[in-house]
Amino acid sequence: MKIAVPKEIKNHEYRVALTPSGARELVARGHSVAVQAGAGEGAGFPDASYEAAGASLEANVDAVWRDAELILKVKEPQAEEVARLTRGQTLFTYLHLAAEETLTRGLMASGATCIAYETITDHQGGLPLLAPMSTVAGRMAIQAGAHSLEKAQGGAGVLLPGVPGVAPGKVAVIGGGVVGENAARMALGLGAEVSVLDKSIARLEVLDDRYQGRMKTVFSTADAIDEVVRESDLIVGAVLIPGAAAPKLITRAMLADMKPGSVLVDVAIDQGGCFETSRATTHDDPTYIVDGIVHYCVANMPGAVAQTSTLALTNATMPFVIALADKGWKQALADDAHFLPGLNVHDGQVTYRAVAEAFGLESVDPTRLVS
Repeated sequence: MKIAVPKEIKNHEYRVALTPSGARELVARGHSVAVQAGAGEGAGFPDASYEAAGASLEANVDAVWRDAELILKVKEPQAEEVARLTRGQTLFTYLHLAAEETLTRGLMASGATCIAYETITDHQGGLPLLAPMSTVAGRMAIQAGAHSLEKAQGGAGVLLPGVPGVAPGKVAVIGGGVVGENAARMALGLGAEVSVLDKSIARLEVLDDRYQGRMKTVFSTADAIDEVVRESDLIVGAVLIPGAAAPKLITRAMLADMKPGSVLVDVAIDQGGCFETSRATTHDDPTYIVDGIVHYCVANMPGAVAQTSTLALTNATMPFVIALADKGWKQALADDAHFLPGLNVHDGQVTYRAVAEAFGLESVDPTRLVS
């Protein structure tokens, strides 16, 4: 199979969808791998390392896309990339379509087969290709939030761990999944006072046992969210409904109850964000202030730590890439019931129900396409 690895073009996105080690594995299996020149440099993988692995380098971006059967990316395709997609090609990347109607319709118009990392499942009901980046984003959320609390960044001037004689800052994490646990863990490590809110008692029990009561576990209700809004210095939004738009848990009216200069970090921004006042930002201009509250809503947080993120991501994606390359998309998805939910768009049709529902579109059962 002809496999292409374009250079990511989203603002400050330095990750790459395939490492030289992965390219070597694919070439050894008889596939051809074309890597756009410079695609891996931001993650610490120079062009020469891909050539040594048996991949070819291509300077012309149009040629990279035009000649490919399977296209591997990290982030959702930008408008100029969508325009390059054609019927018969398979795209494998993060898509997050439920918050992106224009992108969804663009992928439908392309006729391509589009498989999303974030909706592939596993035997435990988890999201194995979302988890590594959720881990990174959760840990980065506290770094970003702590920095945003500095006065020069528009924050209240609070040091999360405090100092002797001065109480630590208060951190609330809404959502106790992979993002939420990693954010809470980092906040605990800094010495902050940490609360985690979730609607799953079973999940709260796991966190309480794992951290021996060092973090407060709170059943998430409207009243509980009202309380953390009033008391917290930093709130991390870590809510996920797989493949669907995130619910708006903090409204603009609620900002009036927050401490001036407190910080909202919305890790759910890829799915539209879980705060009403959230809008996607970039690493160039990561924060903005609404009603005295600092918002950090960078949509590709892990791109800032590209080397770590690339290795973590490709460790998870590689078995699926091999299956697609060896079998083609239809057989690979037919053989694996957990891979099948990754199919979001095919031949002009939406195949993931939550995405279709978000935009009032018809959804096609993906099992019909692979049987």
